[in-house]
Amino acid sequence: MRLVPFAVAASLLGACASTGGGKTPTPVDALYSQLDLASKGYETALQQSREGDQQASRLTLTQSLDRLKEASARCGTTPGCDPQRFFSVFDHLLRLKDGDFGDGQDLDSDVDLSQAALAAGNAGAASLPQAQRSVTLLHGQKLSQLIAMNGPVKAALEMWLTQWRPQLMDAWVNYQYLRYQMWPAYEKADLPEALLFGIMAKESGGKVHAVSRSGASGPLQFMYATGMRFGLGSDNGFDLRFDPAASARANAEYINEQLRIFNDNLELTLGAYNGGEGRMRRTVGDDTSVSFYDPRIYDQLSQETRDYVPAVLAAAWLFQHPDSYNLRFPKIDGAPGTVTLQRPASLSELTVCLGSAGGMRDGWFRTLRNLNPRLDPQVTQPAGAQLQLPKLLEQAYAARCVDGPWPILAGDLHRAVVPVVQAPVAPPPAVRGTSRYKVRRGDTLISIVRKLHCSSVQEIAEMNGLKHHHISIGQTLKLPVCR
Repeated sequence: MRLVPFAVAASLLGACASTGGGKTPTPVDALYSQLDLASKGYETALQQSREGDQQASRLTLTQSLDRLKEASARCGTTPGCDPQRFFSVFDHLLRLKDGDFGDGQDLDSDVDLSQAALAAGNAGAASLPQAQRSVTLLHGQKLSQLIAMNGPVKAALEMWLTQWRPQLMDAWVNYQYLRYQMWPAYEKADLPEALLFGIMAKESGGKVHAVSRSGASGPLQFMYATGMRFGLGSDNGFDLRFDPAASARANAEYINEQLRIFNDNLELTLGAYNGGEGRMRRTVGDDTSVSFYDPRIYDQLSQETRDYVPAVLAAAWLFQHPDSYNLRFPKIDGAPGTVTLQRPASLSELTVCLGSAGGMRDGWFRTLRNLNPRLDPQVTQPAGAQLQLPKLLEQAYAARCVDGPWPILAGDLHRAVVPVVQAPVAPPPAVRGTSRYKVRRGDTLISIVRKLHCSSVQEIAEMNGLKHHHISIGQTLKLPVCR
């Protein structure tokens, strides 16, 4: 049954490509026929994979992808060719592919469709990384089927791949080290990991201690009242919104609560998470099947919420399909580890002595803070204290931070004292005496001030309680004595 929509789409493409009436095929018709054949070949490869014939499936897939690459590359130089047809097929193949190959297969691990996509001017299809294959469902629905590849989502994809790219890459790295704490709560709640990543990437970039101007806090940016509602209170003075595991649990509970309210409408649920569930419920009313992008809904939302929902979905889509967008996330060994301090040290000192161990070019300060959210990074922890860190740093700690020059240097830098400069105390304003002046014909407040050479219209107006700087003939004014 999963192949029926694709078969219908393929037959329509074939109908469009047919020449009929015995006419000689045009170059455009020939390209559309190639697109049709590639699509059918992809369908065949999927079916062969499900039947267990992996060798035949790989061969069929490779041949189909080669045909698709060739046709898409020629479309841009063929008059009358509509690239949107190729874009639609690329998008459809991504959705068809999600979760459909065998659990032990990653059929195009050696095939990069992004090159074909770039030739046509858009992204192609690539397989989901094996580690993520089993987490693409949202209550039994494929997440990819719930993400509408419309204008706002495409615009957000471009932003993530350009202006927001540094935040996306930082979020990926941060999440890999936090994954063992955050993912179990989402998995238990039957929510897709890609959604968790999309929310975190947009909310905080994976910075556990992030605080917004409105007071939203933590990696998933809970407001205080909402956090309290989902158990993110205070634990011995520590704000649990900053706890990765607790915030992921609370976020999963919130998302599931809103999915029930909005009948599994993911876009409305994300809109509620950003703009408030009460506001979203009033906007939507009883018709929970309405699209987030319906003008009756979309036009009533804040610009922040209009941008937020497609941004989260686009980040989730990239989490699932990075290769399809010419995106390479770094490989991260996020296995958790611990060390028992052999000598007193703060997180800042450990950052200095660890340096770029493990190839971390930007240093380990953010990761150490994220994994030890209850600790002030500047406060020295005693020997014997146990700290969380990536397992790959356990040996680096023993080699660099116990003995030798680096912990000595780190401690020296940490104990440096910055002089406190006392701000100069301004002398009290001199008390000036006052004189009296009787307003004559032709006087204005400005002309009186000019005669004094030491005051202002505002000062004299305030001294005399004048409204709108109005004066009258014969009125006695208080004036400052000028020296």
